[in-house]
Amino acid sequence: MIRLDQIDPKRHLLIAGPTASGKSALALRVARAQGGLIVNADALQIWSCWRVLTARPSPEDEAAAPHALYGHVAPGVTYSVGDWLRDLAGLLERRLIVVGGTGLYLTALTQGLAYVPPTPSEIRAEGDARLAAEGGLARMVADLDPATRDRIDIQNPARVQRAWEVLAATGRGLADWQADTPPPLVAPDQAQRLVVTADRDWLARRIALRFGQMMQHGALEEVRAMLPHWNPGQQWARAIGAPELVAHLRGQMDLPTATERAIIATRQYAKSQRIWFRGRMKDWSPVSADAENTRND
Repeated sequence: MIRLDQIDPKRHLLIAGPTASGKSALALRVARAQGGLIVNADALQIWSCWRVLTARPSPEDEAAAPHALYGHVAPGVTYSVGDWLRDLAGLLERRLIVVGGTGLYLTALTQGLAYVPPTPSEIRAEGDARLAAEGGLARMVADLDPATRDRIDIQNPARVQRAWEVLAATGRGLADWQADTPPPLVAPDQAQRLVVTADRDWLARRIALRFGQMMQHGALEEVRAMLPHWNPGQQWARAIGAPELVAHLRGQMDLPTATERAIIATRQYAKSQRIWFRGRMKDWSPVSADAENTRND
């Protein structure tokens, strides 16, 4: 793992990494030694309803160093990468230690994000209905303009629906909007950029161990509290493990099965994160995870 004397205290520090790789512990270690505001860059840790289930920093960690943009969004509120950038922009007077596993947040921070008008509710409702229909994803892909279709992950329903909604609402393809990208909030030379790497089997063991700890510390109770409001189409409901624990609480599967499926879903999520980092963050400096740096996510 990187030594503290290898980290420049005069620049912002950006730390990416897959879930359970120890990146939050590294951020805390740096903040305590060098100072700085730890800023969340994980789209699952923004929700106020999920502390345990998304492995947000503990109250003890939050007391040890200042943290921002954790648990600050209420369930049901629509929150985008653009909203996150606007929230972060107000913090730039301080030295930031930005840490998380949402690659889109981090690349938008360092490469810029094009303004795309918000989608009207009626267009979003139509998009939901089209996607839910049989063969809906394929038809939505076919409706996209060629430039957008070539750029996005057409196997990702959320990305396809978003692109379809932009085209339907504005008459202009998402790729065209993205071509007008403004300068980034944090230019590459303003920050030290690290991506935590981890052996796949080691990380799988970490994920299983951590989910067991989550269950011991109240993850099931968090999900139980949100059960009356459960809507799988909402952003906050995408927390890894939430659908499986909801299924258990509704009597659709036993707890060991729900736990195992949640662990599998977490491993799949970590794999998608690693693919993103390898493809989009080739100019970030890799640092290896190790035992010293794995107390938290």
